[in-house]
Amino acid sequence: MKIICRCEDITEEEIVQKINEGYHTMDDLKRILRVTMGLCQGKGCRKHIAKILSRELNIPIKDVVQPTYRPPVKPIPINATVDKE
Repeated sequence: MKIICRCEDITEEEIVQKINEGYHTMDDLKRILRVTMGLCQGKGCRKHIAKILSRELNIPIKDVVQPTYRPPVKPIPINATVDKE
């Protein structure tokens, strides 16, 4: 068992299973498995997931569209969002 997304504890087997079920984009996998949504925001797993998609779908890795980013792009302290008055 090879863990690909450490933040969400998702294995390669789970990713391959979802690809076989019809989830064929990074955004699809992000929505169904929450990959790239952990603390690292995909810095640790994004490339690995793209390689798995490329291999399983038999497409060039350059054709694997990366998932969308939503702010904050990097972690910020919670007190940065609180009004200090």
